[in-house]
Amino acid sequence: MTDAPIREPVPARFNLARYCLAENARLRPDVTAITVVGDAGAMRWSHAELDLKVRRLAAGLRSLDLPAGARVMIRMGNEANAALAYFATIAAGYVALLASSQLTFEEADFLLKDCGASVLALGAAFESEAHEGSALVLRGDDLARLAESAPLEDYADTRADDPAYLVYTSGTTSRPKGVLHAHRAAWGRRPMRAHWTGLGPGDVMLHAGAINWTYTLGVGIVDPLSAGGSAVLYNGHPDPAIWPRLIAEHRATVFAAVPGVYRQILKYATPETANLSSLRHCLSAGAALPPSLLAEWRARTGKEIYEAFGMSECSTFISSGPTTPVHPGSPGRPQPGRVVAALPQERGETPLPPGEIGVLAVRRDEPGLMLGYWNRPDEERDAFRGDWFVSGDLVAFDARGYMHHHGRADEVMNAGGYRVSPAEVEKCLLAFPHVAEAAAAERTGRDADATIIKAYVVMRDNAPRDETALLDHCKEHLAAYKRPRAVVFLDALPRNANGKLARKALP
Repeated sequence: MTDAPIREPVPARFNLARYCLAENARLRPDVTAITVVGDAGAMRWSHAELDLKVRRLAAGLRSLDLPAGARVMIRMGNEANAALAYFATIAAGYVALLASSQLTFEEADFLLKDCGASVLALGAAFESEAHEGSALVLRGDDLARLAESAPLEDYADTRADDPAYLVYTSGTTSRPKGVLHAHRAAWGRRPMRAHWTGLGPGDVMLHAGAINWTYTLGVGIVDPLSAGGSAVLYNGHPDPAIWPRLIAEHRATVFAAVPGVYRQILKYATPETANLSSLRHCLSAGAALPPSLLAEWRARTGKEIYEAFGMSECSTFISSGPTTPVHPGSPGRPQPGRVVAALPQERGETPLPPGEIGVLAVRRDEPGLMLGYWNRPDEERDAFRGDWFVSGDLVAFDARGYMHHHGRADEVMNAGGYRVSPAEVEKCLLAFPHVAEAAAAERTGRDADATIIKAYVVMRDNAPRDETALLDHCKEHLAAYKRPRAVVFLDALPRNANGKLARKALP
């Protein structure tokens, strides 16, 4: 267990959007806040412009007379307006849900209904969608009109514990669940500055992810802005060679990505020939960073990658960084200020000694910890054990405090950096005609360092084994990151003596 030093108390009155934007608008109004680079060029907003745009749209949302605590679901592509709508919703005192643009209509409609959103803001790529229900649908013209409102004089005077945003994540059931966070979640990210990201005033963060992914939203936008830096994002055609070019062109000081992006850069680009002189270090999260990949990146670029481990419920709280030397094969140690432990798997609140495997737990007074699961009281109750929030991750801490991951106790998959429930994939597979049994598991792909989701299917009545048709079916009903990449047809699924699926026995 880690001992927490005295940490900065969270201000009683605290608004996440004000924290990220207002001080920058006062101290550095003309400095670029956000740059979004695409195939057609770049769009830039200064800190003063971003602050004003957010307060205008927030005023427009206020004019809709929404109930207190109203949820605003934002379904947009990888565009600056997604971040604008997110901050404006929080600035107005409402609860933002920035949904992944990879979700199918069916998946997005579930989120809309599950969270009981009062407003659905649609980006250009989704304006033709016809969602049914009571939510007020705002399309491009509607949002443009609201964004011309006279700006709020100030951000909503919210308490630190008031709800600010929702994140949907896969659990052990076939339905995603909403993780509700308070405004204080942004304050809870402060230990990351010194001990992982190293961000400060004047830094330029280039993030390789899409704006509507929580990793990008937090590390790529919230963190640099709250530290007095700026964010650079890319929404053009996928190209591994673009990242070294963007680092050079925008003088990025920190670059963040998942391990797969670093692997693609090394394979398809020549980072050793690029001008990376502005780059202080790189960040990796979302999936384990293979030591071999780290070693090659270091050798070819001369730059360090600081890895981190986090979760939707508590952001990123274990890392290497400027104060914690990299230990290949481990994401790092709990950041100072965090109280983290490995607890016995079944019951008990006494942290295990170094070297023993248990479930990863975070003390419930952690400022970055969620308020709870949205309308899931049973799952919320099961997630807490006394003074601890208990995850589904099996870990051990060594004598130096470094964490070593030993898989998931709850079988949640993590292929490509996204948590995916096997039950959700299996439900989709079972909806395909003539499928008698189905299972999903995370397995090694063609690249030994990367994993994919693989489907295991038993057909009934001698039905044809058509992998292409099954994968097309999944493509229609599942977001890209949830889809199986291969199908294995079996005569029967492996089961234990009690008839339960033996997932580890799947080939």
